[in-house]
Amino acid sequence: MPRSFGPRRPKSVPAASQEELDNLVRLLKADKAGPENYRERSLKLHGWICAKCGREFDESNLHLLTVHHRDGNHHYNPADGSNWENLCVYCHDDEHSRMQLGDYLQKKT
Repeated sequence: MPRSFGPRRPKSVPAASQEELDNLVRLLKADKAGPENYRERSLKLHGWICAKCGREFDESNLHLLTVHHRDGNHHYNPADGSNWENLCVYCHDDEHSRMQLGDYLQKKT
């Protein structure tokens, strides 16, 4: 019997009510608005500078400035920016590797 590597057809799913569909669309729109815009909001709030090393950025290298979530929760994006800090890619990488090293040294999984 030949195998097919094409997309699988989904099993039949019962039709949702219009109210359920409206709620789903509302949730998806809210989720899309948050994560997409938190970088822009953080850049406006905290400026185009790395909070750790102090390196300043301009339009030509702004892609090297990232947003670090202080508590590690990428879904927690308060409008006041209290969970964000702008870090260059090098400091951001260092921040995460320090957490991994600490977990390793404390024998956490």
